[in-house]
Amino acid sequence: MNHQSNPYPIASNSKYAKNGMVATSQPLAAQAGLDILKKGGNAIDAAIATAACLTVVEPTSNGIGSDAFALVWTKGKLHGLNSSGRSPKSISIDILKEKGLEEIPTHGWVPVTVPGAPGAWAELSARFGKLPLTEVLKPAIIYAREGYPVSPTLGKYWENAYHTYKEELTEDVFNNWFKTFAPSGRAPKVGEIWSSPDHANTLQEIAETNGESFYRGEIAEKISLFSHQTGGYLTAEDLAEFKPDWVDPIHINYRGYDVWEIPPNGQGIVALEALNILKGFDFSAKDTIETYHKQIEAIKLAFADAEKHVTEDKYMKLSVEEILSESYAANRRSLIGEEARMPEAGEPTMSGTVYLATADNEGNMVSFIQSNYMGFGSGIVVPGTGISLQNRGHNFSMDRNHVNALQGGKRTYHTIIPGFLTKDNQAVGPFGVMGGFMQPQGHVQVVMNTIDFGLHPQAALDAPRWQWMKEKKVEVEDRFHHHLAQQLKNKGHDINIQLEPNSFGRGQIIWRNPNTGVLTGGSESRTDGTIAAW
Repeated sequence: MNHQSNPYPIASNSKYAKNGMVATSQPLAAQAGLDILKKGGNAIDAAIATAACLTVVEPTSNGIGSDAFALVWTKGKLHGLNSSGRSPKSISIDILKEKGLEEIPTHGWVPVTVPGAPGAWAELSARFGKLPLTEVLKPAIIYAREGYPVSPTLGKYWENAYHTYKEELTEDVFNNWFKTFAPSGRAPKVGEIWSSPDHANTLQEIAETNGESFYRGEIAEKISLFSHQTGGYLTAEDLAEFKPDWVDPIHINYRGYDVWEIPPNGQGIVALEALNILKGFDFSAKDTIETYHKQIEAIKLAFADAEKHVTEDKYMKLSVEEILSESYAANRRSLIGEEARMPEAGEPTMSGTVYLATADNEGNMVSFIQSNYMGFGSGIVVPGTGISLQNRGHNFSMDRNHVNALQGGKRTYHTIIPGFLTKDNQAVGPFGVMGGFMQPQGHVQVVMNTIDFGLHPQAALDAPRWQWMKEKKVEVEDRFHHHLAQQLKNKGHDINIQLEPNSFGRGQIIWRNPNTGVLTGGSESRTDGTIAAW
């Protein structure tokens, strides 16, 4: 039986509901969020339950050692939460160069930063939740303790990771990854039951201490001790000093809609700058050469700016306001011609996971994202905890003169970005597309599919995607119209048709009708995505 492909794909409709909705990439996690709504929890409780559950039922993309960001709409206001962790205080470019490193490795202790996800769950619960964290994390704890059958997309990427790790992660420090995620000497197969009592115990302790144990208690001691014993940089002090930050979301107005993102250190500003550039053009239809050419060129310009200028806000030399100004958008827009061009950063001062969306019948809506960055992350699992530590520090630069240069206690340029749409100061709803540097590109495509081309949520997600990679290289899905791919090539784009759909991100959308309260949702067809609703 082939669990990975469907030779008879058929278009799917958006889903409708009134009382509540959860959209995410794994059915069991979506159902966990819905169960919490039915127990009297609100959209915030449901988001936490879903997120915690995803660390168990989709460990290939996130874990208890992840970072997280959220946009929360409640009582007519949008709140932003940045729960990304900092680099260890004891790490530096000099220390790494002394060890012979010229770049930050993908695996091991060097790219590990303080995990922010448990702090996000506790902070969201304390400020906006209705149910205790012990109740909200219960579904995740049950799945970890009793096990669940591995879903098709999950099984595929778990197996891929296992084969890669078996070849590359041969040092003893990685042994716990294999004990936790390949207990039978291989990755679990699709439909096979996998469980992790260590995950369950850790989640239980996070729930009972409202996250305190993770940063200043028994769990923190286990993490810091393992780091100390195996040559890591992460210390008890690094963990103890962590706290999530409430931030003011940033936005631009796009054809009457306000598109919202978390401010830097996240890359949401890339999507906003690209849309700011694109709103100066008129698009007659979606599937035209002019639409795709201008979208790609705008993304290239925005990414070039972000690569040069974006890091933790206090280290940035340019402000968000300067980068998102109308005058700078006009300046960048003027550079888009008939031919593909190499991306170069501008100077405005002259004028990149699991994603989930929730909604309830009180009008609360949440856009939530968390990630270990590259698959399982660093490959380091803390013994006896199930905590797979992220490798987010891989994004730091080893160039001392770069704004995103590595230094101790700093937040790096971050790829994971939740999105939100409002109109006339009323919530339209949460949206997101996870997947490294695909994320702002996915945001631009989903927003334009919705606003410019009038597609319903499921169609907006199902539409074939493109992804700018570097220089003039652009990948398109195999479902992308080939005559348009040829025309893009004629304009100088280096077009590559990609058969693997997962590299084009995984999105979720929930829109709310302000007059009726009816919710409309779409979920990613490129993975095990689902909508749970009532």
